[in-house]
Amino acid sequence: MSIDTELARSNMVENQVRPWEVLDPRVLDTLRDLRRENFVPADLRHLAFADIALPIGHGEVMFKPVIEGRILQALALQGNERVLEIGTGSGFLTACMAHLAASVTSVERHADLADAARARLAAARIDNVRVEAGDALGDAQTNETFDVVVLGGAVHSLPERLRACVRLGGRMFAFIGQSPAIEAVLLTRDATSHWTQQSLFDTDLPYLYHAEPPHRFTL
Repeated sequence: MSIDTELARSNMVENQVRPWEVLDPRVLDTLRDLRRENFVPADLRHLAFADIALPIGHGEVMFKPVIEGRILQALALQGNERVLEIGTGSGFLTACMAHLAASVTSVERHADLADAARARLAAARIDNVRVEAGDALGDAQTNETFDVVVLGGAVHSLPERLRACVRLGGRMFAFIGQSPAIEAVLLTRDATSHWTQQSLFDTDLPYLYHAEPPHRFTL
């Protein structure tokens, strides 16, 4: 671990993430403690702390650090939650949630990305994550419910099957809408199955497979 790397990590937290209204000390400590550079594709490690989304293959991206910080802060994980993540990607957000929650089940459509994420998580000695290769919005089915569900990509509209994965009293972080103005929202399900929605910020990112906007026919 070099002085330059640690300085870049500190600058990421203090000059990117914190100014984006991420003030939860547990979230900031997590972003400091976990080695983000070890979750970045080898040829992009020099950009590990840059304020950009990094391509990881298959048209997928690793979130910008500020997005990761805002997601983690909105989830307000207390250490006892079971988390479902749709779209493992690089595995870094997975690792951060595992650091803050009881366990994480992460579903990744691309087997090679799932394998790479498993290897990175194992190298980081994070053992409360289960990474599954599968299409969570396609044929894959689950009867499990979770305290928290996190979408690792955008959806044009929120599938009901994802709502069903959230237990009563649980919450979901999602990116919903039409590119290039996609809304990041926190949805909370109360004990009577009523949902409330909090708008957090606007961004743009790739859609989850099977969650793209419908194609419009034009002449």
